[in-house]
Amino acid sequence: MIDVIIAGGGPTGMMLAGELRLHGVGVVLLERDPEPTKVVRALGLHARSLEILDQRGLVDRFLALGTKHPLAGFFAGIDKPAPERLDTKYPHALGLRQPITERLLTEHAAEMGADIRRGCAVTGLAQDDEGVTVELADGTSLRARYLVGCDGGRSTVRKLAGIGFPGEPTRVETLLGEMEIGMPWEEAMPIMMEVRKTRKLFGIGPFGDGVYRVVVPADGVSEDRSVLPTLDDFKARLRHFAGTDFGVHSPRWMSRFGDATRQAERYRSGRVFLAGDAAHIHPPTGGQGLNLGIQDAFNLGWKLAAAVHGRAPEGLLDTYEAERHPVAEEVLNNTRAQIELMKVEPGPQAVRRLLTELVQFEEVNRYLIEKIIAVSVRYDLGSGDDLVGRRIGDLALKRGGLYDQMHAGRGILLDQTGALSVGGWADRVDHLVDVSEELDAPAVLLRPDGHVAWTGADQQDLEGQLARWFGVAS
Repeated sequence: MIDVIIAGGGPTGMMLAGELRLHGVGVVLLERDPEPTKVVRALGLHARSLEILDQRGLVDRFLALGTKHPLAGFFAGIDKPAPERLDTKYPHALGLRQPITERLLTEHAAEMGADIRRGCAVTGLAQDDEGVTVELADGTSLRARYLVGCDGGRSTVRKLAGIGFPGEPTRVETLLGEMEIGMPWEEAMPIMMEVRKTRKLFGIGPFGDGVYRVVVPADGVSEDRSVLPTLDDFKARLRHFAGTDFGVHSPRWMSRFGDATRQAERYRSGRVFLAGDAAHIHPPTGGQGLNLGIQDAFNLGWKLAAAVHGRAPEGLLDTYEAERHPVAEEVLNNTRAQIELMKVEPGPQAVRRLLTELVQFEEVNRYLIEKIIAVSVRYDLGSGDDLVGRRIGDLALKRGGLYDQMHAGRGILLDQTGALSVGGWADRVDHLVDVSEELDAPAVLLRPDGHVAWTGADQQDLEGQLARWFGVAS
């Protein structure tokens, strides 16, 4: 009996595998494709994802290979300076191609001891009160206590679990690829910039080594979206919008994406869970998709580990959907709004001009950007305290940064009074007696995902919250 099977070896699946292994959970990760993808759909990481990696001591690996970009133009391509006073130590986007992000997360999962199996496609599942039987394309089967579908927008696990995926189908399709161009960049750039004045879904940009990333609206929606576009398709659409095909040649890869917006009706069916694109798909505006999936995994990992070890309090696994479904719903809403603002019709353009004026106000600018980078997320934990449910920043403590104390993925009681105790939860929660000028509360109880579960100074009240999130005391 395997503890957890993860279907899908993208960033979401690999992040979840690493989190589960951090807690000593046995993990088998099944990836359909025999080799990692070379397709670069996502281009980077936002602040909350960087904070998550920092909380596990991994962020330096990513920072070393990425490029910092200011947070300007991330909402519907409205080109305004990045807002000031963002509540994060990472007030920038980290440019990092998806294959690199995926490789680094895969390396981490492997280092932690995850059993990663490529070329293994899930074809069937059946679950009972004790576990899930997973059938594979080669005729074999595996048995696990839990199964998590991280297998993308066309998720096999979601379909097999009978979970609906309502929403809107693709209405606008875009071609995406990496290739070389046949004219100097100094000549190509002004042409591209002129087109982008009205067509925000159009773009050509250098990726290094003479390779350019090309994004251009397609001619309608293909009947079979699994059929890849051709170089001639790119040339025709480039000529349509720019009057030139820029001499594109020697493609490294070519793909297409749409603006379909869908969300799973539920994130759990018995012992089967969904995360990442298997649970939600939306247009890539704002660069939120990959980040949303990583954050799903970070929320689910410690809860699933507690269930495997028999320590999950009643209802803990249900909080995954209760917390993450509204977050994805909000992302779907803001991407819908951004797509409307990028249309060329007079109505959307009028709204865009108005919003462009409003973004000049610092509060509006910060509000929109904090949506994109996910630092404003607050889970509804039933408390009137504004801090409860929010993720906490890397507070400066006397002993250093708070995130340095979170690498083990345990709960933390940050106690500025020194008068509290974690008692019988000491095997799951660290008692950190320290002070921070940045924390306006006598003490906070942090979950393993860095969200505040409780604030106060009352020991009895604290113990109630310890039991709520970490189970029965030892």
